[in-house]
Amino acid sequence: MAVPTLAPSPTAGVPVVPARRTALFALPEMRWAAVALGLFLLGLVAQVAGTPHWLWWALYLACYAAGGWEPGLAGLQALREKTLDVDLLMVVAAVGAAAIGQITDGALLIVIFATSGALEALATARTEDSVRGLLDLAPDTAIRLTADGSEETVRAADLEVGDVLMVRPGERIAADATVIDGGSEVDQATITGEPLPVDKTAGDEVFAGTLNGTGALRLRVDRRAEDSVVARIAELVAQASRTKARTQLFIEKVEQRYSLGMVAATLAVFLIPLLLGDPLQRALLRAMTFMIVASPCAVVLATMPPLLAAIANAGRHGVLVKSAVVMEQLGATTRIAFDKTGTLTRGTPELTEVRCLDEEFTEQEVLRAAAAAEHGSEHPLAAAIVRAARAMDLALPAATEFTARPGRGVSARIDGRTVQVGSPTALLPAIHHDAAAANSHGLTDVGAAAWVSVDELQRKGLTAVVVLVEGRPVGVPAIGDQLRSEAATAVGFAERITGAAPVLVTGDSAHAAARLAAQVGITGVYAGLLPEGKVGVVRELQAGGGRIAFVGDGINDAPALAAADSGIAMGGAGSDLTMQTADAVVVRDDLTAVPAVIALSRRARRVVVANLIIAATFIAALVVWDLAGTLPLPLGVAGHEGSTVIVGLNGLRLLRRAAWQQAGRV
Repeated sequence: MAVPTLAPSPTAGVPVVPARRTALFALPEMRWAAVALGLFLLGLVAQVAGTPHWLWWALYLACYAAGGWEPGLAGLQALREKTLDVDLLMVVAAVGAAAIGQITDGALLIVIFATSGALEALATARTEDSVRGLLDLAPDTAIRLTADGSEETVRAADLEVGDVLMVRPGERIAADATVIDGGSEVDQATITGEPLPVDKTAGDEVFAGTLNGTGALRLRVDRRAEDSVVARIAELVAQASRTKARTQLFIEKVEQRYSLGMVAATLAVFLIPLLLGDPLQRALLRAMTFMIVASPCAVVLATMPPLLAAIANAGRHGVLVKSAVVMEQLGATTRIAFDKTGTLTRGTPELTEVRCLDEEFTEQEVLRAAAAAEHGSEHPLAAAIVRAARAMDLALPAATEFTARPGRGVSARIDGRTVQVGSPTALLPAIHHDAAAANSHGLTDVGAAAWVSVDELQRKGLTAVVVLVEGRPVGVPAIGDQLRSEAATAVGFAERITGAAPVLVTGDSAHAAARLAAQVGITGVYAGLLPEGKVGVVRELQAGGGRIAFVGDGINDAPALAAADSGIAMGGAGSDLTMQTADAVVVRDDLTAVPAVIALSRRARRVVVANLIIAATFIAALVVWDLAGTLPLPLGVAGHEGSTVIVGLNGLRLLRRAAWQQAGRV
């Protein structure tokens, strides 16, 4: 389901991959975060180098301003709406840390929050770019035939239902339409996910944005541009992104209550002793100490380092996880849904078997004749046959009088005989698949056997072509998609890690899906689905209480990736839209990395829980000490920083290579 690599003709006027992409520093959030990080690093270097006190303080304060103004402003705006969020609390805590001399810790908090917000803004912007770019798959213009047969170039958006179009070889189709004349093969992997181009003749449906092959087609428009399948894909992605509930880190789910409780408690710690006669300085110092020891700094750092360490470890092993939220949510997956083409398979056609129909021809001789005839063809099936012949070191004789008939096949003179290779429906009479019917139509038993072989192969989910020599069927090569070598292992691993059997969700035919599912050990199969159908399957699985991770690679998978609780894209040949929509990308195209990263996420979640317990214990002990007695401010700071160091180091254990290896053995 990767975007086709065959470039359209110059008249198509449409890039295969959308080009619009938000640059890394095009967003102000990214620029401010980068400035804050740079100032923090300069301040840290100046502090460690023993430069004058005022210099590194000035750098840290500049870091506060660059990275803190935006979350601070957001917090104040939330406060005006009578809500208190952790952004404002973090800024207040950072200012409080600076007030008691712990400006380095405060600056670190500012950098963490500024960077997190910037990455979220960048991810959102790039997803929006990709959704807009999806519509560029359909060409901007089309060639419309008028009543007198002349041609005119019109905007695709102006096409009306019933218009007749001319689509030449190599051009992209401008509208959902029906073929009324001509024949060709159309690569529609972007829409249906089918791994091989589909032969199209009169009466067949074609989709906007798909790529015409070697033949010319006359089409009748069935839908306006805004109603086309490719437009519906873009709308499905946008709709799923809008309606998908905002996922949060565990700590964010309780931030409101914690923030309000901490502010109220700090005010109480300050006002009550003051009203009871405590000196102002003592009451303020106690309240400040309370705010420091009870601030969520340790809790935030207890949460982030394990997740960031897990992200870094996954990245070293070929999985790009886009945020800490995604890393946490991956571990909640209860079931995995796999796409077929380009995910469980490599999306590359390969010869799987050759059936002989004539005793005079062996399998190698059938393949040799077919490859020699197909050598001049551009069709992907022809390329698969030629590759198989070369892999067997077969010497291919020269072909003469080569002709190609789009949608039907090729013919050539090989060793003085006419060899035809092509579609069974084009080269064999359309009769019942039995000898009696064959004889009644003047076809030999060999011809009937050819139909039987074709039928058996198609029921196995393979694409069958027939080879005729001097008009007589001599063999039926079968071509299928290449299964990933690790697919069965990954499926078994996925079932062990989630406790539920994975499902197969594909736009390919039911026969092809069933064949592949049997090879990898999947029993739940949903086949023949357009993009909205895949979204429907995801919603159905979610309605049963499951948290679904969808794994895919094509544009037609993007809506399902957006609708799933976690979307994982195969990045080797994944489309731009898919990789921007997905929450995680398997960069090295190793399918076993999918269950492995889920296992790593679960371990990270366990470390987060342990860290929260450690942080909460320290906070509780220090708060009780401060309230019940007199906790010296330096000791409070030391206890607070000590808990931060402990949870930070505990989280960094997930950076070890062993953490990934252990995840891969679950």
